[in-house]
Order: sequence, then structure tokens, then C-alpha cells
Amino acid sequence: MKTKKTPQPPLKYTALNDRTYTYLLNCCAPVRDRALESLRRETAALGDIAEMQIGPDQGAFMTMLATAIGARNAIEIGTFTGYSSICIARGLPADGKLLCLDVSEEWTAIARKYWAKTGVADKIELRIGPAGESMAKLEADRKFDFAFIDADKPGYGAYYELVLPRMRPNGLILFDNMLWGGRLGKTAPIKHPNGRAIDKLNRKLARDPRVDSVLLSVGDGINLCRVKVP
Repeated sequence: MKTKKTPQPPLKYTALNDRTYTYLLNCCAPVRDRALESLRRETAALGDIAEMQIGPDQGAFMTMLATAIGARNAIEIGTFTGYSSICIARGLPADGKLLCLDVSEEWTAIARKYWAKTGVADKIELRIGPAGESMAKLEADRKFDFAFIDADKPGYGAYYELVLPRMRPNGLILFDNMLWGGRLGKTAPIKHPNGRAIDKLNRKLARDPRVDSVLLSVGDGINLCRVKVP
């Protein structure tokens, strides 16, 4: 006698291709911005490194999140050419502040130019140097409502532990590239240090009692964490 298998609910998701992704962008009102499109083109001219830039839908999503939670103070670890920082700053009030940490004078020179073009330069403070060292030099009482981490992947775990104590209750921490190009979820061991670091943090966040987290299939994967009230 055969045992009946318990029916399993179907996996529900929509796989994107160029057509559906273009449709998505065309139906996302905030992404059509001349200055941001100019920034995307200038970044693309840098070559393969341009893949470090977030997508327009991610940027619009972060602007909406920052606005929705009433964020006034934000931090970004990994600024590159400035697309994500512009999107975050636009979600802050006129007197809001975004602290950007990056190691590159060259890439952030492009960011500075576009901060001025988009009118958010007065909201942004840039500190050049290793993020861990910059964090160690922050004022002891400096707190944040919103954080975006998009830097060296092996450093993600350390950045999380540095940022978390400085977040207000119900603040949001976002990590980028958390699906690692779709290479996670295989049964074989992960050999690349970037993949190992991302996988380790995804699993940690899912079980960390200090936050609620959800791994979203936006862009290359965003892990969105809400800091719990103590």
C-alpha cells in the first residue's frame, strides 16, 4: 500500500527577464530621473566595476523606506559613485543627515558631483577610510534610523555588529547582494569567501533575536532587518 504524499504548496515567485524588468521600471514612478540616469551612464563607463551600482528599483525602494519610517539620521557603508546615497538622502527631511563611509577618493568624487546636481549635498557627510576605523571614531552617542551596507562582503558580519548598537528601535538595516548572483542555496560547499560571508550572515540574521529580517529578491537580493525594541 502506497503512502499518500502530503500536498506541498507551490513556490510562488516571478522570474524576471529583460522585458519584465523593463516593465517593472516603467511602472516605478521615481526611477525616471535625468540626474540619476546620467550617473548610471557615467558609472557604466567605468567598465565591469559598474556592476557594484544598485538598480533603479532598489534605489526607489530605499527612498520609500527611509521616508516611511521618518528616518532623520542614516549611515551607508560602501558609497561607490553615489547612486544609493542620493536615494537615501532623498528619503530624509531637509535637516536629515546621511553619513557615507567609503575607501575610494576616485569613486566618491563622482558621488560628490551628483550630490550637488541632485541637491542633497548638504545632507551628506563623507568619511574616507576603512569603515571599521571610521565607525570606531564616531561620537559615542551617535545613533541612526536607517543603514545601508554594500561594501566588501567578508566584512559584512563585522559591519553589522558595529552598526546594530547604534540603531534606534524599529530602525532598518539593509544589506545588498544577499543572493550573490543566484549562486546560493546549492548543496555543494561554498568556496568563495564572498559567498561564504553572505550565506553565513543570511543564516545569522534569520535567527538573530535582536532583529526581524526578511530576504527579498530585489536586485541581487536585499536582506531587510528591523531592529527590535529592547
